Amino acid sequence: MQHKSILLLLLCITLTGFAQNMQEGFTYLETGKYDKAEVFFENVLKDFPDNKTAKLCYGRAVGLLGNSEKAVSIFTDLLEIYPTDFEIKLNYAESLLWNKNYTDAKTFYEGLIKEDPKSFPALLGYANTLSNLKIYNEALIYVNKALEVLPGNPNALTSKKYIYLGYAYQNQQQQNYEEAEKLLKENLVLFDNDKDTLLNLANLYLIAGEFDKAEDTYNIISNNPENKTIALNGIALVKHLKGKEKDALSYSQQAYNTISTLQDTTVIKQTQERYIQANIWNKKYKEAKILIDDLIEQKPNENWILALRATLNIYKSDFKKSVEDYNRILVNDSSSFDGNLGKANALKALGYYNDAYQSANNTLTFYDKQKDATNFIKTLNTSFTPFLETKASYTFDNGDNEAYAFQANVEFPTSTKFKWLASYSYRNTSNSVTNNKAKSNSALFGVSYQLLPNLTFSGSAGLSAANADTSDYTQLLTDIVLNIKPFKLQILDLGYKREIQSFNAELLDREIVMNNFYANYNISTNFNLGWFTQYYYTSQSDNNTRNLIFTSLYYNILSKPSLKAGFNYQYITFKDQVPAIYFSPEKFNATEIFVNLIKDEAITKPKEWFYELTAAFGYQFIENDPKQSTYRIQSKIGYKFSERALLNTYSTRSNIASATAAGFTFTEFGLRFKWYLFNKPLFK
Repeated sequence: MQHKSILLLLLCITLTGFAQNMQEGFTYLETGKYDKAEVFFENVLKDFPDNKTAKLCYGRAVGLLGNSEKAVSIFTDLLEIYPTDFEIKLNYAESLLWNKNYTDAKTFYEGLIKEDPKSFPALLGYANTLSNLKIYNEALIYVNKALEVLPGNPNALTSKKYIYLGYAYQNQQQQNYEEAEKLLKENLVLFDNDKDTLLNLANLYLIAGEFDKAEDTYNIISNNPENKTIALNGIALVKHLKGKEKDALSYSQQAYNTISTLQDTTVIKQTQERYIQANIWNKKYKEAKILIDDLIEQKPNENWILALRATLNIYKSDFKKSVEDYNRILVNDSSSFDGNLGKANALKALGYYNDAYQSANNTLTFYDKQKDATNFIKTLNTSFTPFLETKASYTFDNGDNEAYAFQANVEFPTSTKFKWLASYSYRNTSNSVTNNKAKSNSALFGVSYQLLPNLTFSGSAGLSAANADTSDYTQLLTDIVLNIKPFKLQILDLGYKREIQSFNAELLDREIVMNNFYANYNISTNFNLGWFTQYYYTSQSDNNTRNLIFTSLYYNILSKPSLKAGFNYQYITFKDQVPAIYFSPEKFNATEIFVNLIKDEAITKPKEWFYELTAAFGYQFIENDPKQSTYRIQSKIGYKFSERALLNTYSTRSNIASATAAGFTFTEFGLRFKWYLFNKPLFK
């Protein structure tokens, strides 16, 4: 940590009566009035241009005012005149520090320490130089040597504190969290309840994911009334990271209420920022927008305010507007963390994956090994890493049908736009009453290509070979779909799928080919409501046709874990009714209410569990028959072994009418394994 002055004032020179006349200038230097000191000693030098003391003091005043190059020049000139003067050497070394010539300063201080191993200014200056070079372990050694010379010196103690902070931060960046924690706690032994150290410790716990420890640390900070607002801001962030958004807003509101009593402009800004963020986290977008617009009007080009508006638009899925603000931020400051990583997130959401990579890598250029940027790239890499997914299942129903099935899917991206697709499935089905048996093997190969950032084509084709009691055959299979994002918060799928009806042995034996033309349309909103609609038109090889409409209106109650509830409605009609062969009513209606709880595997950390549970209850109406009550229970529980592998079981039980019959109960158990074949994408 650099200090503008490691020497209060080196005036160890034996002064004459004339020096007494410079006492006014010395006082200016000692009290930090460097501008007045500069003018004072400049005037002295007009009358006494060769006075060493005046030149030395003038050089210090100039350097401490920020003109470090001129200070170096002044002390260089003095060294030429007085090459053995130790005090001038010390000032020259310090001017190198002011000018950030740390490598030269290191070499020069090493020479001074050899000349006088007990020189306090040399030892402390060398410690600060090493700290600026991030050689913290040696910096601690030399600041301790300085304190042996002058025990309790406040300048040395301040340097020691910041060396500890820098050393801890270095370990934090390298994700050596235990070592960073140890260093910060050592600092707290020396500087009891030091605010800077406690804030660094709390931040370390946040980054390490130890949120309870972070909250405890902020509570310690809050014991000092002067730091209460800072602590409340920190606790609000902890609550957000724990998924407790209402609590986050409550703590942030308490902090925001103290703004009128605050003097520190930095704390005022942090409090405004956290309060707006807390409103965004709670989806109070209108309130957040009013606050942001007010700040924008006062300060139209402040990066932190632009970042808040960009964050608001990301939450509202206005990603293009977010990119515009992040670009403005980067014009102001190309090294901005919010600008670079925020832009990466927005570009990813828009489908500009190569540009997202570039922005994230730009972040790491300025913030080496930064955890959020590193995790962003890791997550993006996962999207383009080849993987194998396998499923094995056993199903049975009350119609005495049984089936064993196995399925394997492979995705192999070769760029951010293109990937190869392959799948294989095997199904063996039988009926213990009719003694019908059949099995099928299917294989498909295809590609997926991102035509535009909001338009992706996927297509597969292959064959299905079936062996049944009375027939063996091979049929063509296809699956083609266009995935479209027409507007924000909307997704549209348009597809065609050719498949074989293979639910049970009898249907597989009949070689019924289904040509499905379908559309899926999902609309999300910024107020937690969503609407999914699906339409299928199916033309079958037995000359029958089917129309199916399914719609679901749902409400997102929680985000972590995801909890939603809603209402489903389904309508099916067949042109021909062939109930002896398969369920084919002229009209079928079903309604249900459902609750869905999910801990998403995508956001689950390694060595943690994930799960999903859906429960639905309702009624179905078949033709003009009386209504029948229905239920559907689906569950999944799995474990993420590492970033590359996970395993889960799943099950389904339902009595909703299927393609085979009404009034039946269907049960399925399965096991799924997903494995990423490599650590990262194979393409650059």
